[in-house]
Amino acid sequence: MNPYLLTSVLLLALGTVGVLIRRNPLVMFMSIEMMWNSANLAFVSFSRHWLSQGGQVFVFLALTVAAAEVAIGLGIIVLVFRYRHQIDADQINSLKG
Repeated sequence: MNPYLLTSVLLLALGTVGVLIRRNPLVMFMSIEMMWNSANLAFVSFSRHWLSQGGQVFVFLALTVAAAEVAIGLGIIVLVFRYRHQIDADQINSLKG
């Protein structure tokens, strides 16, 4: 179980660094998905360790939510790019109104 948890922690750290350092919303979005998948990997490894199916069922439900999130998030990013002709996370707050 240790290699899976180590991989999960590394994916979580890389995702956190990607969100904090990068200003491109696509990279930030992919980093959030990486963090989401690291949590899913931890759920599956604990589920297998404890011989329970609960964690795997939760991961299946989380993947369906992640698929919906990807569709909506990418749609929003594409609309912002069409409207602004650039994508910068610091300037997206100018769309308030």
